[in-house]
Amino acid sequence: MTPRADVLTRVEAVNLGLSTFADALRAQDAPVVQVDWRPPAGGDATMLDVLTRLWGRHGRVVGAANADAVARIEGCSPRAVTVAAASSVVPGLEDGVLLHSGPPIAWERVCDPQRRALLAAVVFEGWAASRAEAASLLERGEITLAPGNEHDHVGPMTGVCSPSMPVWVVEDGARRAFSTLNEGPGNTLWFGVGDDEAVSRLRFFRDDLGPRLARMLEHRGPIDVFGLAAQGLNMGDELHMRSQATGNLLLRELAASIAVVGGEEAARFIAGNHHFFLNLTMAASKCASLALDGCLGSSVVSLISRNGVEVGVQLAGMPGRWFVAPAATVDDALLRGGHTADDAARDIGDSAVIECIGLGGMALAAAPVVASFFGGNAAAAAARTELMAQICAARSERFTLANRDHVGTPVGIDARLVAELDVTPQITTGVLHGHAGTGQIGAGVAHQPVAPFRAAITALAAELDGD
Repeated sequence: MTPRADVLTRVEAVNLGLSTFADALRAQDAPVVQVDWRPPAGGDATMLDVLTRLWGRHGRVVGAANADAVARIEGCSPRAVTVAAASSVVPGLEDGVLLHSGPPIAWERVCDPQRRALLAAVVFEGWAASRAEAASLLERGEITLAPGNEHDHVGPMTGVCSPSMPVWVVEDGARRAFSTLNEGPGNTLWFGVGDDEAVSRLRFFRDDLGPRLARMLEHRGPIDVFGLAAQGLNMGDELHMRSQATGNLLLRELAASIAVVGGEEAARFIAGNHHFFLNLTMAASKCASLALDGCLGSSVVSLISRNGVEVGVQLAGMPGRWFVAPAATVDDALLRGGHTADDAARDIGDSAVIECIGLGGMALAAAPVVASFFGGNAAAAAARTELMAQICAARSERFTLANRDHVGTPVGIDARLVAELDVTPQITTGVLHGHAGTGQIGAGVAHQPVAPFRAAITALAAELDGD
């Protein structure tokens, strides 16, 4: 008997959202395609209105500004030109001023690791004879605290910089950015340990390592930071949590100069510090961030910075304006034996500027070893890079992944996409002890809150509306 034309004999379906209907069809061997769909911005009506304006009425303006922002990031070619005392090069850094990571914060709200680092910096500068005296000065406001980013400086973790500390000077044309020298492992300010050993290391930097590095660069000439980073990316580094291979490339570039300048202790320190290149990457990334000034209307994220209490976000289209929310916990983390999540400080550091230019959490596929910190493997690392591509405006032509058929890393975090998809930037980072002053206790991936990105695009839409 021939089936009637008007009788349904085969069911094929595409199911959106909840999988219950798709599961029922599969149980009956019916072909079905499941689409993981969620309403944009979680269905939030206010945010949907903002996104509609930014993709619709202002879409052409924002799109052009974003393309310009990505081109500026990709066109930036920062070079390390020297190392100098911070007070001689960092704008506005003078006696009585200390820089820190993250958005602005008052002394009474500073988290424990950053507090310890700031107290040690006061003692290092000779402004106080003891940490108790230093605390009194800070409590009375006789020492000024300022975000490093507002002085073109970026520092990892606690991010503390004082006038006498030597800093990398990185230039791209007329733009200059700065970062302290990486202190390495152990008892150090960047890990929130402000003991006498940490202060002694700063004196070694000031009196020996910093001046020697300046002479090395004078002998060798400027170093192309992103050029080395692009090589290291295909040697197992993602350039945030891991930069060992790129540090070895730097050593090769400096080898002849080390032989000329000398200094066994300095050379041993550089060679033995696996994070030595990190601060160079940060200063170069800050240079690229500065290149975004003037991209009016852009929803590309130029800065993500954390102080252990709050995270601050800035957009290329609104330079210098902070949008803040409580700092994230580092949930995808591997903690050292005996430590628990209750011991961990919240996410901290200026180093997320690295993710803003296509490295770090954007390049996890380059460094599968980093996936071990969140219990993953090479496939998981690659999947996380692809997830980040969903919230970025483009793929980098400079930072390409040989193990992914030379595809570029995601670049140009678009705050519109972050808000729409509710997928936030992932930051590869260390974990500090939150209250004991014992330094680093682990490492992992911090997923940023969506709130500051939503606040940022709301302000951008209002600005474009002329409100």
